Amino acid sequence: MLILASTSVYRRELLQRLRLPFDSVRPDVDETPLPGETPARLAVRLASAKAAAVAARHPGAWVIGSDQVAELDGRPLGKSGGREAAIAQLQAMGGRSVDFHTAVSLRRDDRELAALDLTRVRFRPLQRAEIERYVDAETPYDCAGSFKCEGLGISLFEAIDNHDPTALVGLPLIALSALLRQAGYALP
Repeated sequence: MLILASTSVYRRELLQRLRLPFDSVRPDVDETPLPGETPARLAVRLASAKAAAVAARHPGAWVIGSDQVAELDGRPLGKSGGREAAIAQLQAMGGRSVDFHTAVSLRRDDRELAALDLTRVRFRPLQRAEIERYVDAETPYDCAGSFKCEGLGISLFEAIDNHDPTALVGLPLIALSALLRQAGYALP
C-alpha cells in the first residue's frame, strides 16, 4: 500500500504521473518553524514528520511526505493565504532570486528514505499592476511564493534553475522515483 501524506491537489496530480495506486491522507502536522531553523531544514523536518504521522496510523504501508519552503533573504516565505499578502510577497520577490527547498520522505514503519531538492527562481522586475492582474487571474494563495509555475505564474520569471521541474510544483518526482525504486517499486 502506498499513501500520500497530503491532501494537496497539486501533489496528488503529480504522484498520479507515476501510475501507482495510492491513497491520500491528511498528516495533521504542526508546520510552525522552530527557532533558528533554516528553510531547508524546515522542509526536511516537515516532510519527515508528515510521513511519520501517517505511517504511525498505517503500519506496513509506504508513506510519502513532502514539504516545500520558499526562502528569501534567509527567511522562509509561507503560503500567503490572501490577496494582499500574495501581492506583498510577489513585490518582495520582483527582480530577485528566491530558493525553493522541496523535501520528500518515503517511510514504512521505522525505515525512512529521503531527498531534498533546491530550485532557484529568478523573478523578473514586477510592477504592482501586473502582480494584481496575475493574483486576480490565478488566486495562488495556497502556494509557497504566491504563484503557480505550472500556470500563468511562469510569466513572472526570468529563469528557473533546478534538477527536477516537478519539485517547484511541490513533489520532486525524479527524487521520489529513485526512492520508490530503492523501496522495491518497479518504475516505470
